[in-house]
Amino acid sequence: MEKESVILIVDDVSSNIEVLASVLKDDYQIKVAQSGAKALEIVLHKPVPDLILLDVEMPGMDGFEVLKQLQSNSMTKHIPVIFITSYNTTEEEEKGLLKGAVDYITKPIRPVIVKARIKTHITIKNQRDALIYTSSHDQLTGLYNRHHLNEEGGRKFSRAQRNQDKLSVIMIDIDHFKVVNDTYGHLSGDNVLVAVSSLFNKFKRNEDFATRYGGEEFLIVLDNCGLAHAKEKAENLRIRIENLRPDGIEISASFGIAEFNARHNTFEELLKDADSALYKAKNSGRNLVLEYLQD
Repeated sequence: MEKESVILIVDDVSSNIEVLASVLKDDYQIKVAQSGAKALEIVLHKPVPDLILLDVEMPGMDGFEVLKQLQSNSMTKHIPVIFITSYNTTEEEEKGLLKGAVDYITKPIRPVIVKARIKTHITIKNQRDALIYTSSHDQLTGLYNRHHLNEEGGRKFSRAQRNQDKLSVIMIDIDHFKVVNDTYGHLSGDNVLVAVSSLFNKFKRNEDFATRYGGEEFLIVLDNCGLAHAKEKAENLRIRIENLRPDGIEISASFGIAEFNARHNTFEELLKDADSALYKAKNSGRNLVLEYLQD
């Protein structure tokens, strides 16, 4: 099992934590908490636990309440929880599983059983994470894909619309990319896409996200960012791409920018305006940054 997997042990009795930690420390990174409140604090800090071993009987906030709060938070609801308890009844086990625990281990613990069950659930967690990543990311560049754009972009648009926040999008097209493929081959073309995508990840803030929109087209969604700032960012990125020269190939890109305003009823309408600006940039000589101007 990979050392990077993180397990949070939650128990109000130090000796119980020490026993579990001694069994698992050679295979996992261990975090500990001696109360439910502390556990809820720890899970919000990186590295986020891959699995939680949670004592049911704790003073103040018991394991059932901790699990309830974990499940109510979008950031923690997918962390698998195994209940640890001294109660060895079918009713207690059924109660824990019905509330959302993935497994139930009774005290006194048996090291071989604990290791086996944890290994199984860590494997399932890793497989699930891999599926989630694949469903939301472009395989070549590692950027988000159109599926994620539709979901997350829609959420950001709704929030901007509701709160009247600023929101801008930058649509990017690598100039004459077909010529790159035809002249240097598709492997070099892929290297160009990967190199440009790496620039996007360095360029964006944590609240932004970059998407491979299709082929050689990309989209960056900028949270709390007005048109003037978006243009500045795009121009900086245009220069960086022009100086990039992946595989020794000279490349450039065209940019279309649009900012959310009251005229936009959907995220798709905002994208359409950015696409219109990009079309004008490509028809105006390429290697340009143009904003959408309403006719």
